Formats: sequence, C-alpha cells, structure tokens
Amino acid sequence: MELEVESLTGGAHGERSRERINHRNGYRERDWETRAGTVELRIPKLRKGSYFGAFLEPRRMAEKALAAVIQEAYVQEVSTRSVDELAKAMGMTGISKSQVSRLCSEIDDKIGAFLDRPLDWPYLWLDATNVKVRQNGRIVSVAVIVAVAVNSDGRGPSAHGRVPWGEVLRMTVGASEAETFWTAFLRTLTRRGLRGVKLVISDAHEGLKAAVAKVLHASWQPCRVHFMRNVLAHAGKQGRRVVAAFIATAFAQEDAETARSQWRQVADQIRPKVAKLAALMDQAETDVLAFMSFPKDHRPKIHSTNPLERLNGEIKRRTEVVGIFPNEDAITRLVGAILLEQNDEWAVQPARYMTLETIAPLSNDPFVKLPVAAA
Repeated sequence: MELEVESLTGGAHGERSRERINHRNGYRERDWETRAGTVELRIPKLRKGSYFGAFLEPRRMAEKALAAVIQEAYVQEVSTRSVDELAKAMGMTGISKSQVSRLCSEIDDKIGAFLDRPLDWPYLWLDATNVKVRQNGRIVSVAVIVAVAVNSDGRGPSAHGRVPWGEVLRMTVGASEAETFWTAFLRTLTRRGLRGVKLVISDAHEGLKAAVAKVLHASWQPCRVHFMRNVLAHAGKQGRRVVAAFIATAFAQEDAETARSQWRQVADQIRPKVAKLAALMDQAETDVLAFMSFPKDHRPKIHSTNPLERLNGEIKRRTEVVGIFPNEDAITRLVGAILLEQNDEWAVQPARYMTLETIAPLSNDPFVKLPVAAA
C-alpha cells in the first residue's frame, strides 16, 4: 500500500518534491477478513481523491500468500501455537488450530497425487514408525508405513547422505503391522502398477515377510544390522567381537554359494559353545544372505534398512513437535508433505545411488537369478 500511495502522490511519505501531485491525509483502520483469519490494516488516505488497495479487490492472490506462509510453517514443524504467534506478527488477530488445519488441508490433493503415481522399481525398502493420534476420545499409537525404492535409472536411497535417496513410493497409517495390514499396503502399490520388484528390504516383521511372498513374489532381505544386533545378544559380552568377525566372513564372499557355505561353517564352529546362536543362524541363512545373489556393487546398499530409518528419524523429529495428532488425515498431511519435500530434493541431485550399467539387467532381464523367497 505504501508503494502504491507513493506512486499516486509523486513522493515518499514526508518527502518534499516538485513532482508531488497529491498529499497524504492520515490513515483509516480496516479489518481484512481472509480464510486465514482477520488482518488489521491501516489504509493511507489522500487529500484529493481516494485510495483503495488494489490487492483488496482481487483478494485471492493475497490470501494465497498468507495461506502459503502458514502451510510452509506447518510442514517445517512449527507448532500451532507458534503459527498463531506468526500470524499475529503478520498483522492478523491470530489463528486457531481449526483454521491452520483447514488451510493446510488445501495441500492434500497435491500430496495424494504424489503418493498415488505409477511405479516401476527393482529394490524396495519398507519400514514403520509410530505416532500418537486421538481416536474415539482415546489416545492411541498408530504405525506410519513408508515405502522407498531405487528405480531403473539408478536413483535410490543413501545411508551416507552423499547421493540421492530413492523416490518415496507411498505412505499409509494403520493401527497395526499385522500381515493383513502389510498385504493391503503392498496390494495398493501393485494396483498402481508396481512391477519388477526383485528384493524387499525391511525389519524382521513376520507379517511383512508373508505379505511380500504373497503379493510381490520377491526375495526378502531382513535388515542385516538388526539381525547382527539380535544374534550377538546370545554371544555374551566377551564373545561378541569374535562372533561378529566370524559371521562377517560370510558377508565378504564373492558370491551367494560360497557365502552360504561359509555361513554354515561358522554356525557349526560356534554350535558347541553357543547352540542357540547357531540355531538362529541356521534359521536365518536364506533370508539374511538374500542380498548376496544380487550384483556385488549393490550389496553394500541393499543389506539394511539404514536409509529408511534415517528418513523415519526425520519424520519422528517433526511429528514430535505436534505430539498428538487430532486424526489420521492430519498425520497423512504432515508426513506426506515431508516426504514430498524430501522426494523433490532427491530428484534434483545429479548423483545416482547405483549405476545404470549395474541396474539395467535387474530391470530388463527376466531370467536374472534370484534366491528363493522364503514363506
């Protein structure tokens, strides 16, 4: 408004100028009602004629600017109370939780289109993190499931932050992580055209393992880091380092067959002293060594869920600002916006997680050798 009045009068406020053609005559107060709340305005008055801000006529553009600020604040983990203070600093009378939710719901369509786009990926990472939400007057914990993958041009997740992570395929919210829940989630992906999945990397959820075999018919790789943590708990403090070194020799082999042979030798070697640990190795052999049947260059990147856990950590950090969500739609709105934002950042990074030369056979060769998927 100040700039518009300056152009109408021919001079800035308080400036003496020969080019001046009009003078100011104080201000008039006016409340500007927007979808974001009420903004208190001081509209300049003129001695000759009148002035009415151009932005007050077509209100839509200015309201969009206000809404954009509030939406960005919401996505950037600013609490509702802080958003209210921000609104006041912008000249508004304040903004309620319901107004924030209503404004932020306008990004739902964009998030929905992002989470429902078509898919074609050879490697798929799945993991879950828990958040709190109000349901029927109670506060309950629900699982936020996230799927990230590497695609056929080599873009994928990075546990070290040096190259782009994969594209986020989908997220959903559910009350449990049972087989029925995972099955429904994976079928949603296949209905969107998910194909070409050769390996699924996740934590050792029995329900997820069964769903992967049923829906995707792909090999399953439990997180090697978590497996080692669990198995070494049976080795005792004194023997953990030695046992870890023994098991690592299997991972260092050149191919899957020699890795399995070495794995069995290590299990037999420690069986007399730590029978329970050896039994766990016998049971987990097929799954833990699944990644060894894939290209050697890919193995350091596909044996654990570390990349997804870092992403989940970021989700957890931002959702803790909210604390308790009013409903599941609010969870999808915030987490979906975080994932969309992260996905856009990965998309513009030039480096690739895997080279085109090493990933092309997985996408194009239907006879690629795969380990048997355990039921």
